[in-house]
Amino acid sequence: MERLNRSSAGITHTYPERIIQFGEGNFLRAFIDWMVYNMNQKADFNSSVVVVQPLPTGMIDMLNEQDGLYHVNLQGLDNGNTVNSIELIDVISRSLNPYSQFGEYLKLAEQPEMRFVVSNTTEAGIAFDPACKLTDAPASSYPGKLTQLLYHRFKTFDGAADKGLIIFPCELIFHNGTELKKTIRQYIELWQLGEDFSNWFENACGVYSTLVDRIVPGYPRETISEILEKIQIDDKLVVQAEIFHLLVIEAPESVAAEFPAHKAGLNVLFVPDEKPYHERKVTLLNGPHTVLAPVAYLSGLDIVRECLTDEVISKFLHQVMFNELIETLDLPKEELNKFANAVLDRFNNPFVKHYVTSIMLNSFPKFKTRDLPGLKIYLERKGKLPVGLVLGLAAIITYYKGGKRGETEIVPNDDKAILDLLTELWATNNIQKVAEGVLAAEFIWGENLNNIAGLTETIVLYLNMIQENGMKKSVELLIEQKA
Repeated sequence: MERLNRSSAGITHTYPERIIQFGEGNFLRAFIDWMVYNMNQKADFNSSVVVVQPLPTGMIDMLNEQDGLYHVNLQGLDNGNTVNSIELIDVISRSLNPYSQFGEYLKLAEQPEMRFVVSNTTEAGIAFDPACKLTDAPASSYPGKLTQLLYHRFKTFDGAADKGLIIFPCELIFHNGTELKKTIRQYIELWQLGEDFSNWFENACGVYSTLVDRIVPGYPRETISEILEKIQIDDKLVVQAEIFHLLVIEAPESVAAEFPAHKAGLNVLFVPDEKPYHERKVTLLNGPHTVLAPVAYLSGLDIVRECLTDEVISKFLHQVMFNELIETLDLPKEELNKFANAVLDRFNNPFVKHYVTSIMLNSFPKFKTRDLPGLKIYLERKGKLPVGLVLGLAAIITYYKGGKRGETEIVPNDDKAILDLLTELWATNNIQKVAEGVLAAEFIWGENLNNIAGLTETIVLYLNMIQENGMKKSVELLIEQKA
């Protein structure tokens, strides 16, 4: 089978290089580059991407061997309809390694039509390293490299206001734009780059916080032979992703006008504040996952998708999402319901085997960040505890007891101090002590949860129910009457 490249694919067109992308991995190729492809096709965006490898080693050689071409295989449910599509993405013009091509890297700043910078350098990528120098070729940190590029552009165009860049970091940290901008400012000060450059960066460039959401499993090892048979060409860089996608950008309408995602029908939102959307994702996607996993596992289910078809556990999931967590958020109810239903489609993806045991890693810290805020807000707004969330916490505590599910050993995975505490508490054979001890663990919660009205008594009640009736029967007794 012939190797994929522009010649073998019969692609002769090129787009102007307008986007610099730090990161060559699966996520950006299945997310941002896929979006650029759609905007080129449907909104006359007319842009191509130059990929910059953020680390000394990476996969740009493979990208260059295929002339930047690769296929995206989207799988999942779209409004209940099964999707399994394959598209050839043609937006990457070339890829550079700044560690061996530093001169070529800096020349990107000299191209007048360059307008955007995107990045995904992992959560650790946006960090200040005081050891970086302006004269390094290149600076080791991503913000250091970007500062070098921006300073070279500033000098090349004599500080022209229309030569600033629009910067979208896609790293998975809250307020990623704010953090990146702060770090660049640290380099401007460390390297003494001057007030004129500082003002140009502030006024001509924009660094905008984003929220990104798409599950990207990556190279489809299990189905690659079927995919190659379909496309009839040898693509070493096929990337698989779910059909759902969301990009929220905290930026003004003027930026949205330059990035015409809406014209391409993409799920891209330009908003004045991304915090409500961050809270929505954490609350309605991650929050249900965290309490669903132990409830499902202790009820005999192994895969998230099975929970959607199980008559009892599906009611638990609905209770937590629609009757409890949605009530704690402040976005319009219609928008929240639409997002929650999209989450259910994602949970029900027939192409993904998402094992609940993988979700239960570090369950207590996850509950603290994803579910505890909702529990408190629900109690404040409704004057009562949310049954599903409290039952989920009781299920986590029960799971950490260990023992067996049928013939399978239950092996919790968490911080050693948490595991030791739960082992010690369950060894007392006293449910009251277990509940009080877990809720009192300030090293987990940052506070004593026994102070939340009614929580201790309710956890004791639910733990006893689970011990006496089993998990699934407890769900029936507590949830079915409310669903």
